[in-house]
Amino acid sequence: MQPKLNLPSRQPTAPKTPPVNADVESPELEGSRMTLWDHLDELRQRLTKAIFALVVGTVFGVLVATPVLEYLQQPYGRPFTTLGPTSGVVEYFRVSLLIGGIIAIPIMTYQVLMFVVPGLTKRERRVLLYSIPPITLLFLVGVAFAWFLLIPPALGFLESFQPTLFKPEWTPELYLSFVTSLLFWMGVAFETPLIFFVLSLIGFVSPGTLMRNWRIAVVGSSVAAAMITPTIDPVNMALVMVPLLVLYALSIVLTSIGIRFNRAEGDTE
Repeated sequence: MQPKLNLPSRQPTAPKTPPVNADVESPELEGSRMTLWDHLDELRQRLTKAIFALVVGTVFGVLVATPVLEYLQQPYGRPFTTLGPTSGVVEYFRVSLLIGGIIAIPIMTYQVLMFVVPGLTKRERRVLLYSIPPITLLFLVGVAFAWFLLIPPALGFLESFQPTLFKPEWTPELYLSFVTSLLFWMGVAFETPLIFFVLSLIGFVSPGTLMRNWRIAVVGSSVAAAMITPTIDPVNMALVMVPLLVLYALSIVLTSIGIRFNRAEGDTE
């Protein structure tokens, strides 16, 4: 009887992988590159639609620019003084472009959100899309606030400043630049509380962050007031800066409410 030999079992060896050629791209990399191109193509389409909305709004603005200019001229009360042959034409089309921008803001906002939405959850998408109408409404409220409450005292102060030394003969460039910039940026400022509220609903911002950065908000409000009002007098800057700070305080209150809603909905889920 021959002794039984216990030979070591042979372990299966892993197949040798071929050397990676740096010049050959893997299918995964190629797919990710195609995804990037798809995103860029979608961005191009969204920008095209937004620009098309702006063009259509501007064409409509050309049709209604004359009555709008007459309405904007009412606080001044007399025809503008033009200092060049093209001043009137340039300001006419500038107001037309401003009207087109105001009309196109909802569509442009929608296109931006539609580009961002695929990366968000279903709840975040719903919150963002439902926020478009109230944000647009707040923009119009800010424009009305600037027109009826800010512009009359601002123009009254500027027109009556040292009347024995300065005779107010305003050009359309300076007057319309002052009025339209104040209207537009105050409309944008009135949107910020609701924007912060929406961001707090989806957990992107907290009231503590806003409260800790109140010094930055004060400095930013003063800089924004100086940019919105082209004058350097403290009266007009205060007329703009105070509402901006009030809106920032309102943003803190709304974000605290939004965070509570976010936590409550998270607990129910």
